[in-house]
Amino acid sequence: MAYQRDGRAPVPTDPRVSAVMSRIRAKNTKPELVLRALLREAGHTGYRLHYTKVPGRPDIAFVGRQVAVFVHGCFWHGCPLCKPRTPKSNSAFWSNKVATNQARDKRKSAALRTAGWKVITIRECQLRDRPMAQLARVVKALVK
Repeated sequence: MAYQRDGRAPVPTDPRVSAVMSRIRAKNTKPELVLRALLREAGHTGYRLHYTKVPGRPDIAFVGRQVAVFVHGCFWHGCPLCKPRTPKSNSAFWSNKVATNQARDKRKSAALRTAGWKVITIRECQLRDRPMAQLARVVKALVK
């Protein structure tokens, strides 16, 4: 079955690129799964995944404590820490895509904070390089 294009992204010149890009997940990404495993091992369960009843649909939401956790992939969210390169093909599209994602991230966080939630953003590189430090950030927000 061929992937159905929705017109938002330019058509890749190589069909392999299209096949790879169509398999990229929006939910349950590897960094999310790593953080969730760390939370379970530390005994912090009872969270909701992709909770739709609050603004921004956080990746992990501790509803009772009003803590929202976003796990951002470095490429897709333009990580300021590791600064991933913009692809050479269609660079204008990708620069705009990342800028749009960053603006959306700011809106989501602001809406949650306005609603009284604590917001934690964990980047893929932070989780890869120092997973226990990222777990500690979440745990600290839960006990406050």
